[in-house]
Amino acid sequence: MSTNLNDWIHEADIPTVQKAMTRGECTSEDLVHAYLERIRKYNPLLNAVLEINPDALEIARKLDHERNTTGIRGPLHGIPILLKDNIDTHDRMHTSAGSLALAESIAGEDAFIVAKLRAAGVVLLGKTNMTEWSNFMGDHMPAGYSSRGGQVLNPYGPGELFVSGSSSGSAAAAAAGFAAAAIGTETAGSIIGPACQHYLVGIKPTVGLASRSGIIPISVSQDTPGPLAKSVADAAILLGAIVGRDDNDKATAASPIRTVHDYTSYLDPDFLKQARIGIPRYYYRQLDSERLAIMENAIGVLRAQGATVMDPVDLYVEQLPWNNDVIGYEFKTGINQYLSKLPPEVPVHSLQELIAYNEENAAYTLRYGQANLIRSEQNVLNEAEYLRKRQEYNQLAMTQGIDYALDLHQLDALMLPGDVDGMYIAARLGYPLITVPAGYSEQGIVDADGDSTQGPFGVVLSGRAWSEPTLISLAYSFEQATLVRRAPEL
Repeated sequence: MSTNLNDWIHEADIPTVQKAMTRGECTSEDLVHAYLERIRKYNPLLNAVLEINPDALEIARKLDHERNTTGIRGPLHGIPILLKDNIDTHDRMHTSAGSLALAESIAGEDAFIVAKLRAAGVVLLGKTNMTEWSNFMGDHMPAGYSSRGGQVLNPYGPGELFVSGSSSGSAAAAAAGFAAAAIGTETAGSIIGPACQHYLVGIKPTVGLASRSGIIPISVSQDTPGPLAKSVADAAILLGAIVGRDDNDKATAASPIRTVHDYTSYLDPDFLKQARIGIPRYYYRQLDSERLAIMENAIGVLRAQGATVMDPVDLYVEQLPWNNDVIGYEFKTGINQYLSKLPPEVPVHSLQELIAYNEENAAYTLRYGQANLIRSEQNVLNEAEYLRKRQEYNQLAMTQGIDYALDLHQLDALMLPGDVDGMYIAARLGYPLITVPAGYSEQGIVDADGDSTQGPFGVVLSGRAWSEPTLISLAYSFEQATLVRRAPEL
């Protein structure tokens, strides 16, 4: 390994970085300097990092002193990590969800997962750009665009390749080596989609495994934070740091099992030998020839590694329409609660005030409109209607969706292509997903939404609630059998 951090830091995994610090080859302060230099050099090309933590170097120095005097706290001690801009930090960084309305908003306290990360010894390096309001603002807002931060670009083809999902800034930053890894959030595809498009591992945990308190909300039934990293091992380490029960998030009390805090024990390279995996062919139907070939190759890898593959597997709710009324109700309730607690100097304290602020500053804030915000403000569902609609969908999805298929064929997981269509059932149920790089589409096509299918592509493993240990074992075994990821050429 070169002694020059800049030669290797952008692709180094967390254990490698931790070992380098243990051997005295570098310090956390050195890491922060190296990542900041890389951000200064390449972020103008990608627009992935929105804001740098002005205290990052001081935090790193304190963690270095702690390492030398009392030892390390764990595998993340002194490791720089980036956070999506909808996650509260009580420091000198802002939390804005990409909006100009909250551009100067500083949270009154850390989000629950931020407190967990600080306790683990993480250096919070900065905030990443994102699709404004997690893409719940305008009907035609492109993925990765925010009024505050501009357009995120994909490091594998800036301006050419799709970035996908609202955590695109976290994904682009992690892929470009701007930090060891990043934290994103997902409502439906916003971790998994960007991870797939940036040759990353992304984990969308079961809703309730990691707290949402202190995260700007979209949907109480679907929102969850999760890691984006260059390897399954790194994602597992980061997931273990953020899980835990939180009195301020009732969903975290729902787990029927004791929360696991060390997911690295599930990194089994031979797990596929005992696995049973289903192939829901409905979700393969619109793949272009290159991406279909990548998926067929992935299925071949499963079989070659000894897995039992059920192909095809049917789910009977594939075309169930998206229930915008339910999400609109949850967004209106959640965002009003969040905004109402902001300090007086912030210009908006309700969804109604946010809409008005955007109209007053339309030249800067409404490039793509705010139709979703307006629809949510006009949402007239009462609580009883909301609960009835939500229950109707969940019951159908559980009896004819993921659980149905897994039980019928005694499967560990389903394997989906790395696009958002197959993620909706899991999203609506709050079920976990994990994605692993699977190949690179050299040509691709431009789909009906105008998005390029060229570039990195991943497989997505879908399981029942609280099945993260199994999904991590499957993902790691697949990853070690393929190792297709390559760094972007910036």
